[in-house]
Amino acid sequence: MSPFVGEIIGTMVLIILGGGVVAGVVLNKSFANQGGWIVITFGWAMGVMLGIYAAGQISGAHLNPAVTIAFAAIGTFPWSDVPTYIAGQFIGAMLGATIVWLHYLPHWGQTEDKSTKLAIFCTAPAVPSFWANLLSEIIGTFFLIMALLFIGTNQFTEGLNPLIVGLLILAIGLSLGGTTGYAINPARDLGPRIMHFLLPIQGKGNSNWTYAPVPIIGSIIGGVLGSTMYVWLFEQKTSLLLWLSLGVVLIIISLAISQTLRKA
Repeated sequence: MSPFVGEIIGTMVLIILGGGVVAGVVLNKSFANQGGWIVITFGWAMGVMLGIYAAGQISGAHLNPAVTIAFAAIGTFPWSDVPTYIAGQFIGAMLGATIVWLHYLPHWGQTEDKSTKLAIFCTAPAVPSFWANLLSEIIGTFFLIMALLFIGTNQFTEGLNPLIVGLLILAIGLSLGGTTGYAINPARDLGPRIMHFLLPIQGKGNSNWTYAPVPIIGSIIGGVLGSTMYVWLFEQKTSLLLWLSLGVVLIIISLAISQTLRKA
């Protein structure tokens, strides 16, 4: 099996279980209805874990364009393979979202709220504020990449790494996910958002395209900063990408603070 197919399968598993747990919790007449945030974060963590188990030996199980780009930024992954991996991730995410729609087919018509249906496919901010929302996605993905690199320096019993990464996703969801829904993955957000737009979902609303750039831009910036910062701190190597991404983040921080103070 090729790495391209591995990324499709791994990301599809991730979205089936991640989007599936959200659907189970928020759609009416589901036995899991009103299960709450803890259930959702556990479901996403298990989705990441099983996606890595599915694709880890085939492609390394990036399952996330932010991970692929972050690793390429520090030279541990070839830039020439980046487009193939990202294409596989988006295809897998779109397939996974379609399967979630099919699985819960009778429940869409039982749920009136349009934003609830959209939340099964993609993220939205709890408090809309462009720069602050962008900063949240940067921070979440920065921590994701830094922690993945931390984990990679440790020796675990064979086959344990996916479980540890799943626990990392659980921790990020519990601690940092309350602001924007912790997309921290462009494919996880944009792929299903496209399917929300395309699929004949009963009673759906718009796909909130105005917010769509936030999880894409934020996760890529945060991922590159995370990987280049790790190399700087632990390997004493600097790069232009480090200073560029750090400069961009400092500007976004100042804009987020300014925007929030103006609204106060």
